[in-house]
Parts: sequence; structure tokens; C-alpha cells
Amino acid sequence: MPIIKSRERGTAPPWKSRGVSKILLDITNSSKISLILLLFVNNITIKMIINQSIIRNIIGIIGNVISCGLFLSPMPTYIQIIKSKDVKKFSPIPYLATLLNCLLWFFYGLPIVHPNSLLVITINGIGIAFEVFYLTVFLIYAARQGRVMKLLALEMVFMIVVVTSVLLLIHTTTKRSLVVGILCIIFGTCMYASPLVVMKLVIQTKSVEFMPFTLSLASFLNGVCWTSYGFLPFDINLLVPNGLGTLFGLAQLVLYACYFKSTSNKDARVEVELPV
Repeated sequence: MPIIKSRERGTAPPWKSRGVSKILLDITNSSKISLILLLFVNNITIKMIINQSIIRNIIGIIGNVISCGLFLSPMPTYIQIIKSKDVKKFSPIPYLATLLNCLLWFFYGLPIVHPNSLLVITINGIGIAFEVFYLTVFLIYAARQGRVMKLLALEMVFMIVVVTSVLLLIHTTTKRSLVVGILCIIFGTCMYASPLVVMKLVIQTKSVEFMPFTLSLASFLNGVCWTSYGFLPFDINLLVPNGLGTLFGLAQLVLYACYFKSTSNKDARVEVELPV
């Protein structure tokens, strides 16, 4: 019989051949569909990463511009110092504190500590240049330079200890970012908390003459930019101090709105410098 002969020859019945072919065809089609879906998902993921990187860079550039404005804010005061050749009663402490803060953030942004943080390096590098200029002018015209030089020397020793310890004792960028980031949070929070003194004065005097609107607005926008930057990707070390800076800047704007009408027109200014 034909069927017996086909079995003797080792060939499968036609219905079985068709079933196996169908199964193989289904498997092939499923593999193609899975591959297409995988490529589609990967394509979307890559686009999201690229878009996130572009948005992060744009926000960082805007933050750099606003921060430059904040670093420039004491310039009229120092032009006055140069013209009068006298530092009067101006204190160097805010500039020493800002210099240390910028040095820490500059170190934090280096590739050997926290990779892909070029815009953090650029703005804090600019900040360091401004603070060095301000302190140089201060030292040239100050009657007593001893205290400033001692504090400046302490800052340099502190930075040398931090840099040396981090690079020699910690060997991964993740751990280095954690340690240096904690220091940045501490000093950044202290810097952003400095307007509390001015805010207290505004409430006591019911006057905003010591709290310039443009500086308060720039401080708020600066905090918003760098807080947003800290979300792309998530960076707790950027979020904490700059998030607080955003809240303090908003509080200053609220106070300004409350006491603007009760403020007499006087030409008085108070410097509040807020680094990144």
C-alpha cells in the first residue's frame, strides 16, 4: 500500500509536513514581530535619551547665564572700592564662602568625580575667577589683610585635603560623587540660606529697600534652572541646595510683593550672592 511504502521510506504523511511547516512559519513570524518591537522600543529609548540630554544642556546653559549675572552683581560695589581706594565696612566673608563653594562644585563636576557635568564646571570656573578678582581687590585696598589671608589659607588647605583624600582613598566615581556631593550640599545650603538675614530685616522694617527685586528674581530663576538640571538625570546633590534656593528665592519674591508699597524710595542696597 502507498501509505505503508511511504512509512517504510521514512517520509512523514503530508498532513504532518504541513503542520511542522506552519509551526516553523509561526515561530519565524513571531521572532520578526518581536525583533521589530524591540527595535522600535530601542529607537524610542534612544530618542528619549537624546532629547533629555538636549533639554539638560539647554537648561544648563540658561543656568550658566543667570548665574553669571549673580556673580556680576557685586561688581558696582568693587568699582566703587577701586575708585575710593577704600573697602569701607564691606565684609570679605561672603566672597570667601562663595569661593569655597565654587571650588567644591568645580571639583564635583570633574570627570574623575562626577562625569558628564561640563556645565557645572564652566559656571563654577567662572565663579572662581570672579571671587578671586573680588578678593584680590579687597586685599589691595584693605587696611587689615591678616584675617582675610588666614581664612583664604584655611580654605586652600581644606580643598587640598578634600581633593587628596578623595582621589587617593576613593577609587570609583560613584563613591567620589557621594562624598564630594555631601560637602557641596552642606556648603551650598549654607550659601542659599544667607538671604534669611535679609528677609528677617525686610519683615522687621516692613521695607524691601535692602532686598533688590532683580537680585531676588535672578536668585529664584537660578534655583529653578539648576533644580531642573538636577532632574535630568536625577542628581540629589544638585537638587537639595538648589531646591532650597528656589524656595528661598520664591519667599523673597512673596515678601517683595507684600512690602513693596510700604517701602520708601531710598537708594540702599544689600549684596546677597548665591552661587550654583
